[in-house]
Amino acid sequence: MSDQVIIAGGGIGGLAAALTLHQIGVPCVVVEASREMRPLGVGINLQPNAVRELGDLGITEVDLDRVGLPSKEWALVGLNGNDIYAEPRGKLAGYRWPQYSVHRGRFHMLLHDKVVERLGANAVQLGRRVTAYRKTADGVSVTLEHADGGSSQLGGSLLIGADGIHSAIRAQMHPNQPPIHWGGAVMWRGTTLGKPIRTGASFVGLGTHKHRVVFYPISHPDPATGLSMINWIAEVTMDNADGWKQAGWFRPVELKEFAHHFDGWVWDWLDVPQLLRDSDCAYENPMIDRDPISTWQDGPVLLIGDAAHAMYPTGSNGGSQAIMDARELGAAMVAHGATPAALAAFDQKLCGPISQLILRNRGAGPFGLLNLVDERCGGTFDNIDDVIPPTERTTFMAGYKAAAGFAIDQLNASPPTIAPGAKVKEVVGV
Repeated sequence: MSDQVIIAGGGIGGLAAALTLHQIGVPCVVVEASREMRPLGVGINLQPNAVRELGDLGITEVDLDRVGLPSKEWALVGLNGNDIYAEPRGKLAGYRWPQYSVHRGRFHMLLHDKVVERLGANAVQLGRRVTAYRKTADGVSVTLEHADGGSSQLGGSLLIGADGIHSAIRAQMHPNQPPIHWGGAVMWRGTTLGKPIRTGASFVGLGTHKHRVVFYPISHPDPATGLSMINWIAEVTMDNADGWKQAGWFRPVELKEFAHHFDGWVWDWLDVPQLLRDSDCAYENPMIDRDPISTWQDGPVLLIGDAAHAMYPTGSNGGSQAIMDARELGAAMVAHGATPAALAAFDQKLCGPISQLILRNRGAGPFGLLNLVDERCGGTFDNIDDVIPPTERTTFMAGYKAAAGFAIDQLNASPPTIAPGAKVKEVVGV
């Protein structure tokens, strides 16, 4: 039996876990179902807590500037173009670390390249999907389904399930789990070259709780044209009584399938129909998550990332939490060794609080302010202070930041998750 840790899934969580385990001296291998790594996806946000952890992994702001840019502002705007809430983000808000808006695929490739550079070319085995696991006397054995049709067995001391919302490892651990949950919201996502507005690095949510557009730049402006890659999400909530009718959860779509929902969304500072028309791609996916489960651990097996806690993207926190999972797992191993006891400590610390975050995001997360506006004035107002007082808005946002782990005072004052130079020591008899 090998003493290596098997990481199932080469997404953000799996690759961050590999980098972390390498940092603390734990051998590991990543098995990934895709035949090749490609820069897929559109934009995501990395909150300051995750950026701090990336820095502790040796991934610098110079690295992140190649795949995105620091966010300066987070803003909600009502249907008549008036601000509901706006605040500075990252270092401008007083954090010791920036918040980054990045191209998900390019960031993913950055992590992959760092893993290969540090752990070696064989550290990520492509075209291999973990379909089942079996606990053994000294660890775990997994069944691998190969992309070419074959199969094999692989043994390790521990198994980290970072295999996403459709996790086979989670399905075996919790065979009676409910199906994927869809609350009725459908998102269409894409990117457009355009001129950034407001601060030039603003995350803007515009509209109502059930009918909105979110957009933000994910690249520095081109020096010659002043244009950035603008990530946009167009969202409509509809009746979900009959469930999701499409064959899959993610598909490319034509603009004509959804653009009509945003006809007339034109202001002197933004033309939403034009933003959509100028896009170089568009994808449809429903806003989905999974109901919380009682534990993420089964002896030498642990779930992290979306396999553990797939959540609505309303808080821009999914990728950040996957990174935090990897770092908290590393800290638990420093304390308890690369053992099931470390997995149990991780599960005890995070499963309950992050399960509550799933439900908080299901209730609209920070976009919950839009619910209040809808309830109190139907979405149209002249002065937001007459609808939601400033103290109520600030308190609402502070509550989400605390739940998501990036409350400013707490984060700035906290020690490193993993102390510099920390390594795993063998723990006997655990």
